[in-house]
Amino acid sequence: MVSATYDGFPAAVGVSRLSVYDWPTPDGRPGGGTPHMHLTCSEGYVVTAGRGAVQTLTASGYEETPLEPGTVAWFTPGTIHRLINDGGLQITVVMQNSGLPEAGDAVLTLPPDLLTDTDTYAHAVRIPADAAETEQAEVARARRDLATRRFQELRKATESGDPEPLAAFHRAAAQLVRPRLDAWEQRWRSGAHAAATATEAQLQALRAENPENTENPENTENAENGAYLAAARVAATGPTARGRFGMCGRLDVYPGI
Repeated sequence: MVSATYDGFPAAVGVSRLSVYDWPTPDGRPGGGTPHMHLTCSEGYVVTAGRGAVQTLTASGYEETPLEPGTVAWFTPGTIHRLINDGGLQITVVMQNSGLPEAGDAVLTLPPDLLTDTDTYAHAVRIPADAAETEQAEVARARRDLATRRFQELRKATESGDPEPLAAFHRAAAQLVRPRLDAWEQRWRSGAHAAATATEAQLQALRAENPENTENPENTENAENGAYLAAARVAATGPTARGRFGMCGRLDVYPGI
């Protein structure tokens, strides 16, 4: 039986506010984030302030997309992406499959020797939560610079016609996340899947020609047309953490959205 209610944020997406790092980068840009790739989540940007770009690398090649206030840009899983901050770049980030990015659906473009196993990778990307802010900033910047250098190597190889380094990164990333797939599926079922199936149930309820007809057991939960409308609710929240060191910059986060 399909439920016609879903109480989470629309479409079970995740939302955060991002101020992209303004630390100068190893390749001479004024600022920028840490190159990384998501394995199951599309990501969208709604630019709210500043100027910059998103650099992307896929098996199809390298691109740089300008970002300015009003730009909406998005990309699918498997896209290595790196934000460039040319001045005051701020973004509302919209992530597919709320909860999965926080559950490890992102792999940084670190050197191959740091992608060999989950423990090695976890140690390489960890920002100590109990450290002073200055130390956290140093760790975040060091891992960004390390990933940026490898990103440049992957870009150079791809542009020169050698697909193997990028393919090897894809394989290593897939291997790293494999132990988490069962937990990811549960998050997806209770989030994005539940949101989509609720819409299915709502459509079925609205199509019912005879509200008294319960011969079809598939529709017994919503036997009255639009009965689910009486269960409508309103919710609002603010960020539960501000200025957290993320992959691309300082984040205001909204866990549970």
